[in-house]
Amino acid sequence: MIYLPLPIGVFFLGVSALALFLFGKAVRGSKPAIVVSLVWMVLQSVIAVSGFYLITSTIPPHFILVVAPPILLIAGLFLTGAGRRFVDRMDLKWCILVHTIRIFVEATLYWLFLYKQVPALMTFEAGNLDILAGVTVPFVWWAFNTGKMGRRGLFIWNALCLLSVLNALGRAMLSAPFRFQRFAFDQPTVAILHFPFVLLPAFIVPAVLLCHFALFRKLTSSMSLPQ
Repeated sequence: MIYLPLPIGVFFLGVSALALFLFGKAVRGSKPAIVVSLVWMVLQSVIAVSGFYLITSTIPPHFILVVAPPILLIAGLFLTGAGRRFVDRMDLKWCILVHTIRIFVEATLYWLFLYKQVPALMTFEAGNLDILAGVTVPFVWWAFNTGKMGRRGLFIWNALCLLSVLNALGRAMLSAPFRFQRFAFDQPTVAILHFPFVLLPAFIVPAVLLCHFALFRKLTSSMSLPQ
């Protein structure tokens, strides 16, 4: 990894801290959820600093330890009674507002692109339009909160934003220097193999996905929407 100016790492650490704060609001300050998230972030940071994720030639790659546990945890939340009760207690407002973090994530990706740590396809200039999910959050929350947008409109917005983050995730995984890489061979996505940027796939993306799925459940369930 080439030298990166200190402000980039410091900025992204701030983004990660903000993501944890917003997620804490979304889970209504659940101490177990916040503690587990913090421990997971520290654990992934330590592993990344050790250089473990730089070994990319194995099948499956070591990086599976970043993405698999959050996926299994999210699945468990929706497949178990206790998990579904936890999701149902999540705050609707903050499940929407948490997506403002995507503005800062996209700014970080562009910054990393300038230093050749991610390819152009990971930026908003080359089709990764995930930043739009973030910038539309204030309007969407205002419209829904004032009754100018109904459940259907919020559902559509949530679906489009979910597709957007999945698009960004797919771009990142298929342009990373793994055995299954398909894009950006001249400049792969290498930043996520290092601290602190490993926290993007390890925590920020899973937190965003969980809030998307929680919002879908709230919009489609018969329970009253929280205020």
